[in-house]
Amino acid sequence: MSEGNPSASPSVQAPSIRWFGTTWVDRGPDYWLRRVAVSVGALVAAVAGGFLMRLAVEGVAVAKTGAFVEILLVLAIAVCSCVGALRTWNVLTQGRESLTGWMADEKSISVMLIVGFVGSLVAYFLRSLVEAPGEGVERTRYELAVAAAARRKATPKAAPKARRKR
Repeated sequence: MSEGNPSASPSVQAPSIRWFGTTWVDRGPDYWLRRVAVSVGALVAAVAGGFLMRLAVEGVAVAKTGAFVEILLVLAIAVCSCVGALRTWNVLTQGRESLTGWMADEKSISVMLIVGFVGSLVAYFLRSLVEAPGEGVERTRYELAVAAAARRKATPKAAPKARRKR
């Protein structure tokens, strides 16, 4: 199987990558511009989110709730950001199907993902430095589909007379 060869199987088409409007197979001239824009956008959003979280922590500090509550808040934000980053990294590198257990349950960790959005943005930024986020997952799915199509094509079909009548 040849990597990056869209003519390997005409019946299998590579899906487009989110935010890029193109496939990983035939990257257009705007691919690199979009990839840089996604990277910069994710980094700017992460910095803005970090500033927002800092304002939230300072708001709690202004309320004079005590050092214990402030430390708990910072720890909660850090843990949620780590969970958000881990989950986003796994989804971008292995696909949503690879998530198991509590990480796969959207309802149980939705609040953690909302609080940990900065970690998700940082993971998105880091992944976009390597390749377009989700590109590896789409490439793997495409190669599996091409291999399955080749197997179907290579399987000999039974002659009509050899089939049993019911």
